Amino acid sequence: MKLKPKKFITYGHDFLIHGLRGKPGLRKTDVSVEDKVVSIIKEKYYDFGPTMAWEKLTELHGIALSDETVRAIMIRHSIWKSKKRKRSEYHAWRDRRSAYGELQQFDGSYHDWFEGRNPALPEACLLASIDDATGRLTKVIMGENESADAVFGFWRGYVEEVGIPVELYVDKFSTYKINHPAATDNQELMTQFKRAMRSLNAHLIFASSAEAKGRVERLFQTLQDRLVKEMRLAGINTIEAANVFLKETFIPWFNSRYAVIPKSNQDCHRKLDTLTAKKLDNIFSKHYVRGINNDFTVQFKNRFYQLEQIQPTTVFKTDKVLIEERLDDTIKIKYKDRYLNFFQLPERPKKIKLNPVILTTHKSNYIPPIDHPWRQFRYGTVTS
Repeated sequence: MKLKPKKFITYGHDFLIHGLRGKPGLRKTDVSVEDKVVSIIKEKYYDFGPTMAWEKLTELHGIALSDETVRAIMIRHSIWKSKKRKRSEYHAWRDRRSAYGELQQFDGSYHDWFEGRNPALPEACLLASIDDATGRLTKVIMGENESADAVFGFWRGYVEEVGIPVELYVDKFSTYKINHPAATDNQELMTQFKRAMRSLNAHLIFASSAEAKGRVERLFQTLQDRLVKEMRLAGINTIEAANVFLKETFIPWFNSRYAVIPKSNQDCHRKLDTLTAKKLDNIFSKHYVRGINNDFTVQFKNRFYQLEQIQPTTVFKTDKVLIEERLDDTIKIKYKDRYLNFFQLPERPKKIKLNPVILTTHKSNYIPPIDHPWRQFRYGTVTS
């Protein structure tokens, strides 16, 4: 600054003080606006972070302030405190895949998504898949647990709506599921799921640590903050309402905000062909192997199923059959790629000696005794 001796002589050291000192800045937030912001945040957004609070003030209340101004106001009034991040172990970043559908990261998260507003469901399970290349939420479903049926229902809907991804990144051990009280059939889930994905020619990658599939882990951190608050504002208290909100509102918003442009515009999902589409009931069912008893009955989960005399293929005693327990709770019995004819018995059959050695495509000359299950059964009398 060029010194002006005459003004210095006239005003002394006060001449060196800037003329705007002590006056309110031209960009200072009006006190009434700041008070209004503080009042709204304390009433409705008391546990929101600065960015989310700023979004709601802009969208719902028409208050045009920058996100940093809202952050400063919240810090000044002790509504929000900046958190210092702790240093963690070094992990090298893995590059994103190049195209949409090349890799889906999938997991489930148990959490109090309704913040106690649904006493009958203190915790629900959110199943989510996120695309590695784009960061897009491809499918999210709220349910009661992460059972084989829930996972199968999720992926059946996925392949029908989106297509078959090239690879899936999933948990290797699923330790939190085993210890969670709402978890079911943990031991068989991975085996059944692996078999189903192999049938679709989708490759599974098993993560040995949470950091390995960090994108979906960070996703759940975001959802446990964002989604919980959004459902609170929308007054959502049930799984059914949550799934409608996810599909129609939250997923489109999330993708518009967080999705990135991939290196390639190619969509690597394979669309279902006609033959595969017809096999979906079979693919997304739980499979079990059982033996045929000497009286041509099959036992499964304490129930007995009687094979009928006429079958689409020749059936021998003691042979092994495949039991399909489908998503609609129906049972199918398969032998040599043919579905057998059978009916459920009301109780455990009595042990008897049978002359027929096989069941085949035509009626046998053998006449079963009066106490044989075939002669005891009457349609309409079976109780499930």
